[in-house]
Amino acid sequence: MAFSADELRVLRRALANALHPAPLPDEVVRDALRLADSVDEAVHEAGRLRAFLLADLVRYRETLPGSLAGYLDLLEDALAGGYDPGADDLAALRALRGNPAAARLLDRCQVLAERSVRTRLARVSQATGSAPASASRARLLALPGGRAAEEPRPKPPTPAPAERPAPKPSEVFPPRRRPVPPPPPEERVAG
Repeated sequence: MAFSADELRVLRRALANALHPAPLPDEVVRDALRLADSVDEAVHEAGRLRAFLLADLVRYRETLPGSLAGYLDLLEDALAGGYDPGADDLAALRALRGNPAAARLLDRCQVLAERSVRTRLARVSQATGSAPASASRARLLALPGGRAAEEPRPKPPTPAPAERPAPKPSEVFPPRRRPVPPPPPEERVAG
């Protein structure tokens, strides 16, 4: 964000007043409020521009490989703005790694994505007060020969008896009676 000379003058006065509080003339207060409104508007506009850029990046990624040049330019702009590449970006760049520019961008995005994941993991471990993930690995107790094999296993819960048991298939569909085969021809003699 860049400030004009007048805005810097207002900002300097506001900072000086924050360090050494004193009553300010109404004009100085109005200037400071106008500067605060301008900063808020610029921050809001930057957020809108970022949302538009990311939506555009998604549209270009969905039309790859036809939009290769545009996608790479947009991704570089987004990275310059602090964007953390996601799994979709990494997958798209892996598919395009035959292109030298895409291969270079893939290397850069992998480093940024790994750094982002490490930062989030560190933040989570600090928030929970736990040790780093490598130091807090628990034993796998479910593997054969592990501690779970030595301990008695709990009995599985028995299901509660149903009010009415389900009928057996033979009760619902009784067995068919086989037809009695006809007697052999010699026994059929009329007689």
